[in-house]
Amino acid sequence: MEQAIQVTGLCVVGAVLALTIRRGSPETALLLSICAAVTVLLVVGQALGELLDFLKELGTRSGVPPALLEPLYKTVGIALVVRVGSSLCADAGESALGKVVETAGAVCALAVALPLLRTVLELLMELMG
Repeated sequence: MEQAIQVTGLCVVGAVLALTIRRGSPETALLLSICAAVTVLLVVGQALGELLDFLKELGTRSGVPPALLEPLYKTVGIALVVRVGSSLCADAGESALGKVVETAGAVCALAVALPLLRTVLELLMELMG
């Protein structure tokens, strides 16, 4: 709960400062936004580590092979990184680059998920044949 309040406060303060600075120096405002994003990642780093540990434990206890869970974790990570990157591009006034980041992220997510998709296809083939 405390981390959510810290992150929200940090982001709101960063947004207000960036908005104030943007008129005089858009580049500085973008750097401020990037610094705020990195700081937030550092603040939630421990919680993220705990979450990853739990997901590993869940995978071990469920008996699901890690090869099936890894693509899911990687896809979620790609989605989070792409969302932040796309938003930063849009904030910098480069919405076209933001869309390119989103498209590239979708391609990367699908590429990472290929082993999972192949496993599902094999399972379907076994059930049908």
